[in-house]
Amino acid sequence: MKYEQLAHDIVDKVGGRDNIISLTHCITRLRFKLKDESKADTDYLKKHEEIVTVMQSGGQYQVVIGNHVPDVYAAVNQVACLNDNSSQTEETHYSGSLFNRFIDLISGIFQPILGVLVTAGMIKGFAALLLALGWLTETSGTYQILFAIGDALFYFFPIFLGLTTAKKFGSNPFIGMAIGATLVYPTLVGAMALGAEGAKTLFAGTAFETASNLSFLGIPVISMTYTSSVIPIVFAVYFASIIERQLKRIIPDVVKTFLVPFFTLLIIVPLTFLIIGPISSWLGNWIGLGALSIYDFSPILAGLLLGAFWQVFVIFGLHWGLVAIMINNIATNGLDIICPLIFAASFAQTGIVLGLFFKTKNKKLKSLALPAAISGIFGVTEPAIYGITLPRKKLFIYSCIIGGIFGALIGVAGTKLYFIGGLGVFGYTAFIGKNGLDMTVWLSIVWTALATLVGLIVGYIAYSDKKEKILPMTQKSNDVATQPTNDATLETAVESISAPLSGNPIPLTSVSDPVFSSLAMGKGIAIQPTSSRIVAPFDATVESLFPTGHAIGLKSATGTELLIHIGIDTVKLEGQGFNPLVEQGTSVTKGQPLIDFDPEMIRQHGFDDSVIIVVTNTAMTQDIIVHDDQTLTENDTLLKVVY
Repeated sequence: MKYEQLAHDIVDKVGGRDNIISLTHCITRLRFKLKDESKADTDYLKKHEEIVTVMQSGGQYQVVIGNHVPDVYAAVNQVACLNDNSSQTEETHYSGSLFNRFIDLISGIFQPILGVLVTAGMIKGFAALLLALGWLTETSGTYQILFAIGDALFYFFPIFLGLTTAKKFGSNPFIGMAIGATLVYPTLVGAMALGAEGAKTLFAGTAFETASNLSFLGIPVISMTYTSSVIPIVFAVYFASIIERQLKRIIPDVVKTFLVPFFTLLIIVPLTFLIIGPISSWLGNWIGLGALSIYDFSPILAGLLLGAFWQVFVIFGLHWGLVAIMINNIATNGLDIICPLIFAASFAQTGIVLGLFFKTKNKKLKSLALPAAISGIFGVTEPAIYGITLPRKKLFIYSCIIGGIFGALIGVAGTKLYFIGGLGVFGYTAFIGKNGLDMTVWLSIVWTALATLVGLIVGYIAYSDKKEKILPMTQKSNDVATQPTNDATLETAVESISAPLSGNPIPLTSVSDPVFSSLAMGKGIAIQPTSSRIVAPFDATVESLFPTGHAIGLKSATGTELLIHIGIDTVKLEGQGFNPLVEQGTSVTKGQPLIDFDPEMIRQHGFDDSVIIVVTNTAMTQDIIVHDDQTLTENDTLLKVVY
């Protein structure tokens, strides 16, 4: 299994299998629901070479992996023996603040079907494009089959949401699907069609005036269309889950298998058609009208704000709330105005990264920037955000400003989204409505292309290898020397790292821990200790200090990030034999004692006492030069980091 070791690391560092309530994934992230997030070793995961970063938001512990997250997700499931169909308990599901619960609920419902939802939208958009270009007609079999592939999921959306919502609420997923299927049952859809003969008028003369074509036990059923709907099925399954749990408590085990679903469906389906469906449909309509009202008030202001802050929402996982509103808008109004306003943001981000790619002479940075830009073109910006622009804060801010400006211009253009489509360049077809390739579609293409171009120019001008890598002239250090390269505009910074203890050097590839020996954490060296104290190898800030005292993370003024890990698997000692002498967040000077430890005690407990020293931001360097003399004493030159 390709990602087995990474999966083991992730499971272990999120607190182990017993700390995991549930696991899902989106396009780039593993999304854990943990019993206790404080048990997770966030610092370790953030520094892991194969992990982009870690985010804690919306009640989720999000491990950002990249585009290959489905493979890592499968590996984690296998390593941890997680069951995709396992349900959360009522207690764990409803924990956290109201806002966190809402974000967790929305993301948990829509994430599992996001891939097929986008795929269906791309096929539907492709069919719409062929129709708009005149290459197909609405009566052709090719068009009808393509349209059916793309539209079927949207038409029968309540069935799919019934499944995911039931899983989220810990209910029987097949009950959720059965409720959704009833809502879109063709006979009932036809019977409740507006204008049918014999229809009665309910609530005449009020804001709720509506028609009724059917009755249940003599009670009028409000005529509603639930195909492609979103909110009614979510509410229906929520109440169904409550009924189901109560029934499980009172029905004997011997007949639960069929009597629980029997009574649940018999109760909830009529209630849905009589009460839950109409009320939740009106709620959905009001949400849609509210979004349109804000847009109508000022499309420029709406585009400016949404375009500028969309990437911030993505970072914290808060965009799921807006995604739900987008889908609801399409279901209730036949179109959405939110998605076009944020559409330029990913192109602005991509342009910034392309500008950096063309500007930088750092081969490592180029190797990170190019795939991030390619990913961004197709709408997946997490690699660009976390790997490139966010660490260089000004670049991220510039991308947000550009996204806001062009979001406002798209708002002025009046571009609308008519169905959930693809991401990035695949998303344009979703803007094709009944008017075909009208000016609103062309303007969206023009503005996003310009957002990319402006981002490229700004990124090229704003980024500087020299600014990023060279110490300020006012900062003197004997550990840093600069020497010219072949490029007169670029200098190379070299930082020396001293040995943090005395001992015998060991090649990092020879240590028994595959995470370190594979260089997945970065390049460095190991030392077999002959002393029992770790000292600071350079002036630095203590970025992380593990609670057990067995590892410490340092960051120098030039940006070198160094991990000193005492022993292999010594975290299992739970702090025995380790005495930290500093605290996280403090500044230390070269040679200052950091940790006292007992190598003999480590060996007596059966652990390898090798001290591992790794440059965890190796990807941002030109080279790591290792000085592996036969014996090392404290403060001897150990490594040289070349930027």
